[in-house]
Amino acid sequence: MTQFIKTTMPFAAVLILAACGSTETKEAGHESHGTSEQATEQPAAPATGAVALKNQDLNAVYQHYIHLSTALTNGDVSEAKVASNAIEAGARELQGGATIASTAASITAASDIEAQRTAFQKLSNEMIAQVKQSGVASGEVYVEYCPMALNDKGASWLSSSKEIRNPYFGDKMLNCGEVTETIK
Repeated sequence: MTQFIKTTMPFAAVLILAACGSTETKEAGHESHGTSEQATEQPAAPATGAVALKNQDLNAVYQHYIHLSTALTNGDVSEAKVASNAIEAGARELQGGATIASTAASITAASDIEAQRTAFQKLSNEMIAQVKQSGVASGEVYVEYCPMALNDKGASWLSSSKEIRNPYFGDKMLNCGEVTETIK
């Protein structure tokens, strides 16, 4: 648990700053719910935002995934490499996380934003399947879809917010897309 906290705190700080939201009201609500097993998982939610997945290892990877999505939305190649590197490391701890790890490695190795965005589609498909399988302990995860992504083939991604922030186009078409599913 200590290693988990040490590796995720820098990314959590970035996510919290990027989210422009306050988690103080959510922190108070998490402590009084559930059994002792749920209480063990709950401390991760306030440190990383409003969404917490039932699988703690996947939850850590998901937080890095959101960091990656934000970096791609902002067109930041180097920050995307940082996030994908963290995803790769975290996915090694996941049962069935080999595809996520190898796809994240390809994003880290990519030299331009378009190559990163193309690989992000495969990563997103894997993450969507894993998050659906795991389930959400708190908050909601949104599956968002842009029909114009990847030369009009279309692509989905996960988000902790209903607001569309398209990682496939960034500034070019920031709000292109729609919420197709809510995972609760």
